[in-house]
Amino acid sequence: MDQYDRIMEAVEFIRRRSPLAPRAGVVLGSGLGEFAGRVADAVAIPYAEIPHFRKVSVAGHAGRLVLGTVGGAPVAVLQGRYHYYEGHAIEDVVFPVRVLGKLGISGLLLTNAAGGIGKALRPGDLMVIRDHINLMGLNPLRGANDERLGPRFPDMSAVYDPAFQEVIASSQAAIGLRPKQGVYLALSGPSYETPAEIRMLAALGADAVGMSTVPEAICARHLGLRVAGISCITNLAAGISAKPLSHQEVTETAERVKNDFIKLLQMVIPKLGE
Repeated sequence: MDQYDRIMEAVEFIRRRSPLAPRAGVVLGSGLGEFAGRVADAVAIPYAEIPHFRKVSVAGHAGRLVLGTVGGAPVAVLQGRYHYYEGHAIEDVVFPVRVLGKLGISGLLLTNAAGGIGKALRPGDLMVIRDHINLMGLNPLRGANDERLGPRFPDMSAVYDPAFQEVIASSQAAIGLRPKQGVYLALSGPSYETPAEIRMLAALGADAVGMSTVPEAICARHLGLRVAGISCITNLAAGISAKPLSHQEVTETAERVKNDFIKLLQMVIPKLGE
């Protein structure tokens, strides 16, 4: 069974569990999964039950697909992701996003927890991703291309949809948040970066750094989906703050900003499938 057949097997399984035809998709990053509890008329399916989905092993990632509505808009929410650093093949890491694409979504919102590099960023900020830099050392489209998923050489000149960026920024302002935007840089992890590496990443133009999102964004654009991204800045990167980095700080900051994050997504998601 090839990758496309596996994707469609998962799609058909999900359709048997829920008749919903989602127009927007969301990936919830570390510590941000509580938003899934705000989905109305929800049908929750553990990843372990969906054919070809993998197990989530990182704290702060529940590992469920939640189908329902947000503001009346049909949505599919991936409550947590699995990562390349967990030992998964990259085609497995992007598999859930490809499944959402074949379920029929037109817009995808990717969220993550990230370390802040840009001087204007502080822990608790919700940064709209303007662009990304892929330093993971791999590309999820490597290998034989399946035209049923997208073209051999997809354009990446505007990965993050400019109109979606405006929607998020205006929604932030509406709930009293100061809009922030920047460039997200992805490394493979799982170790945090050294201060010397952070100085290098800043010189390259990165405003935030993390260990996810970029492979999903590439595959979403390969599928022809419109993409938006939000990084929750959960800590200052190594060398910027004197504090040692820890995953506990990531989850604690995400918990602190969860109400703003939930309000923001409730405003934004209905507009992603339009």
